[in-house]
Amino acid sequence: MRVVILNRRTMLVIALIIGLSILSVIVTYSDRNKVLEVFTMGKILPIYSVEAGEKKIAIRFDAAWGDAYTDEILHILEEYDVKTTFFLVGFWVDKYPDMVKKIHEAGHEIGNHSTTHPDMSKLSKQEIKRELNTTSSKIEKITGEKPFLFRAPFGAYNNLLISTASELGYYTVQWDIDSLDWKELGSRQVVDIIVNNIEKGSIVLFHNNAKYVSQFLPVILEELRNEGYTVVPISSLIIKENYFIDHSGRQKEKEDS
Repeated sequence: MRVVILNRRTMLVIALIIGLSILSVIVTYSDRNKVLEVFTMGKILPIYSVEAGEKKIAIRFDAAWGDAYTDEILHILEEYDVKTTFFLVGFWVDKYPDMVKKIHEAGHEIGNHSTTHPDMSKLSKQEIKRELNTTSSKIEKITGEKPFLFRAPFGAYNNLLISTASELGYYTVQWDIDSLDWKELGSRQVVDIIVNNIEKGSIVLFHNNAKYVSQFLPVILEELRNEGYTVVPISSLIIKENYFIDHSGRQKEKEDS
């Protein structure tokens, strides 16, 4: 009888295959979400979208690098009677304080997008607090209101960032639909991305300095209206209490036990 001795690498490969086979059976015969949540256990997720019963969505504009089209955006939003959320970077607030005031007075909410637009997943807790508190003070000085929504620069986050933001009273918000308007692909491409992917509770990412925004924004708002969607600020979409966030970043209301 020949004895086969397996090296460590081979044994690890076999163990991985067996493990994946077992997982496949588990996922087939049980709640997929519960299984997947095991793999995100310990990782804190921001809000990417919301489990909404109504056809409500939120669109948000991030402002960091320019101001060329902000007036046009505000005019279009007013024309369609739509309120949205603008996430502002501290140095943008410094450069365009009158526009910050104009956004606020038009009835749109303002969120915190950091002070210097760093990768905040690489910062210490003290540095994170400084980034958030500095911009919060700048916004509050102009608008009289302290922001409670936070969007991480580059979409980069870790547990420390989200937990620290939460300690300061922030809901950390991402998006489930990226318009890719910053790529300047043209108006039609942006419209198609939104219309083909929108669903109840979606959060759509736009930028205030997107080149074709005056072309695609009215078309998108018209399409959404025709499809029966209502556009609301993010604060009117998210669940404030008694919620959980699943493995995909979708915020859901907890069921009463």
